Amino acid sequence: MSEAARHSLPGRIARGYVRRVDAVNRRLGRIAMYLIFVLIGILLWSSFSKTFLLPSLWTLETAQFTMVAYYILGGPYSLQQGANVRMDLFYGSWTPRTKAWVDAFTVFFLLFYLVILFLGGVESTAYSLGYFGMEPFAFFRDLLVTLVTEGVGAAAEMFGHMERSPTAWRPYLWPIKTVLMIGIVMMILQALAELVRDLFRIRGEEI
Repeated sequence: MSEAARHSLPGRIARGYVRRVDAVNRRLGRIAMYLIFVLIGILLWSSFSKTFLLPSLWTLETAQFTMVAYYILGGPYSLQQGANVRMDLFYGSWTPRTKAWVDAFTVFFLLFYLVILFLGGVESTAYSLGYFGMEPFAFFRDLLVTLVTEGVGAAAEMFGHMERSPTAWRPYLWPIKTVLMIGIVMMILQALAELVRDLFRIRGEEI
């Protein structure tokens, strides 16, 4: 590869994108790793309270929410580290260039799934905040504009009847749905970063 191609503007932009997404997801993933200890603590308290005290209403759902946050926020870091599940019976014996070709093709299946998940997640998160219309993206756009221009109080007035879990504890669902959306967005960004990385490998360059 020529020096001109190596240092071209699109190449610098692509490398910068990959490095920035990698850095954010690396930090996010390392933070998410510690949620497993939070989960252990919740489950230990649940066992203790059921044995010696009155059972706590919040432990089961809090454990579920913690587990969701653990894997959805750690997913992009796992993808970055190559820890995702593959059929290594064939994949493991391929050359790095062949792996890059296959990964650059199959990542589009992942992106298709993630985009569908993102679209559904936006609608579900808007619903959890009390928006029951057909344009959730417009709702979030107006919410962001109101938050920036008029402040938190005015933005809060846009919320309707917020969705709650149909359990005895009845927690609001928008916090965990927001975490899910953050994880999905970061997974999409990481999948695109992996695609860029594979395209560079096909050309014989590592990022």
